[in-house]
Amino acid sequence: MAGAAGRYTSAPTQAKRGLITLKDHIFFSKAVAEGPGRNGSVKSFGDAPLDVKLAMPKVAGGKGDGQNPEQLFAMGYSGCFLGALQLAAARAGKMELAENAKVHATVFLGHPTDPDMDGFGLRVEIAVEGCDDDAIISAAHEFCPYSRALKHGVQVDVKKV
Repeated sequence: MAGAAGRYTSAPTQAKRGLITLKDHIFFSKAVAEGPGRNGSVKSFGDAPLDVKLAMPKVAGGKGDGQNPEQLFAMGYSGCFLGALQLAAARAGKMELAENAKVHATVFLGHPTDPDMDGFGLRVEIAVEGCDDDAIISAAHEFCPYSRALKHGVQVDVKKV
């Protein structure tokens, strides 16, 4: 992550709704979903491919015999935030504060409170364990690509293949 680092601030900032665009790509990842939607499968490509069976959770009327996209999102977000936390601590000269940290991500799926918004929405909670430095946690939130995507929006190109 250090090579991909940009400036960060430890001060809380006001959320501005905008769009993040990239001037260059340092890394990319590809995946494909197949089968009956949330009961199908998803596969990644690259150095260490991953093949995951998807299943609706029991609480949502499914069999619960596989993973769901929200679990995968929580895993990705917690891993990314932990890397950002360790980078922020290292930049502050306090790496020891994040060496044994854990990041817990909880993703909630539900209906938006906005009556004009159809479908589902997400809410995310991030809990940092083992690092008590608020400035480092705030800096990690500012740097983490998942946090930035949720805060500022990202470019999504949808096309036919």
